[in-house]
Amino acid sequence: MIVVSVNVGVAQPLIAKNKVVQTGIFKRPLEGPVQVLQYGLAGDERVDHSHRGALERAVYAYPSEHYDKWRTELPRMNLPFGTFGENLATEGILDEDVFIGDRYQVGSAVVTVTQPRMPCYKLAARLDRSDIIDSLIASRRHGFFFSVSEEGTISAGDSIRLLHRDPASVSIIDIVSLYVGRNNEPQLMQRAMALEALPPKWKSKFAQRASA
Repeated sequence: MIVVSVNVGVAQPLIAKNKVVQTGIFKRPLEGPVQVLQYGLAGDERVDHSHRGALERAVYAYPSEHYDKWRTELPRMNLPFGTFGENLATEGILDEDVFIGDRYQVGSAVVTVTQPRMPCYKLAARLDRSDIIDSLIASRRHGFFFSVSEEGTISAGDSIRLLHRDPASVSIIDIVSLYVGRNNEPQLMQRAMALEALPPKWKSKFAQRASA
């Protein structure tokens, strides 16, 4: 498992839903080591610094294998790494193999998986495709967010090493399936709500569904 590309971006205007919004979704690859700080990568500008979930979504990773599939399905689109707004394009670590709470060493940093990425309207506007959100969810190519457990540096080519996994944890794929209603298995939902690393808004969603 390795880092293929390290990407950061500055806030830029984007026309979305017939209005101009600021977004940091436009990423570009960087060479050399990049600092990994509590709130994310150095030089990666956040539009809303006050968002309560910033620490839970400090670093976004997206498997490079997903790009191979998108390039086949969308042959007319230019899709360099960073297109989906990810900080890290990775190799050898897929959504179905990643579990909430997994702790990894990436470069000299230690990061913890907190949640999948659920796409929003800014990605659709960025790619100028209104169908991309449904396509991404249907294809299960979400990627995943890390919180930063130990600051350090990351470079393209660095290894990704699993340090710890809770045997009772839930995979990224299964968390999304619960979230979108593909799977309503009570036992799995209870396991998800017990995950320490899963953000409160996800647990609240599951609790509402469990009590319905």
